[in-house]
Amino acid sequence: MTARFPVMEIFGPTIQGEGRVIGRKTMFVRTAGCDYSCSWCDSAFTWDGTGKEEIEWLSTSDIMERLLLLDAQGCGHVTLSGGNPALLKHLGELVDVLHRHQIEVALETQGSRWQEWFLQIDQLTISPKPPSSGMQTDWGVLDDLIGRLVSSSHPDVSLKVVLFDEADLEYAIQVHQRYPSLPFYVQAGNDDLSEADNGKLLLRQLARYEQWVERIMSTPQLRQVSVLPQLHTWLWGNKRGV
Repeated sequence: MTARFPVMEIFGPTIQGEGRVIGRKTMFVRTAGCDYSCSWCDSAFTWDGTGKEEIEWLSTSDIMERLLLLDAQGCGHVTLSGGNPALLKHLGELVDVLHRHQIEVALETQGSRWQEWFLQIDQLTISPKPPSSGMQTDWGVLDDLIGRLVSSSHPDVSLKVVLFDEADLEYAIQVHQRYPSLPFYVQAGNDDLSEADNGKLLLRQLARYEQWVERIMSTPQLRQVSVLPQLHTWLWGNKRGV
């Protein structure tokens, strides 16, 4: 039986706005469904029911057809996004086909669910959610997941924590100290998902980014860390599909 996946959006080429491959030219495949419900999620339509009419159940060949029409071959990179694509057990089928087309694949997931196809991902970002999200980290699950990736010598695994307040900063320190061997990124979160004026949002985001840069520079526990903006928000505000 052919596997079908709940897809919300397929778009690009654009740039990746977050994490390890920030600024990278990429395509996006956004799947529906998540096992978290973060308070500040900028893609809540993938899991809160507001986007249910947009879900299409697509096979790997359906997804590839659309990606190739959008020039995924020329782009050479696809980001699997959500929601949480890690809920989809058979998504490795799509990763295999992308690789056969010489297309690299990136994934960001919160680290709440292991899938064997993680070992096929070219750039894998684990982004556990800090206290401001309202979610609780299962450290046992996260330890097991990261342990599997490290023991398999996965060539490109990194950690990212989004920051909104001081409790999030303390959480980021805890994550960094718990997994010191992995490249670590912190990112200034977007705290105004309703702002329609891109100029106003950009000024707000710039100010927040500057504040976090200054705060991280004075935090000795975060020695080997990169401080990132949400680059797509700087460029396009809260617009979807970019």
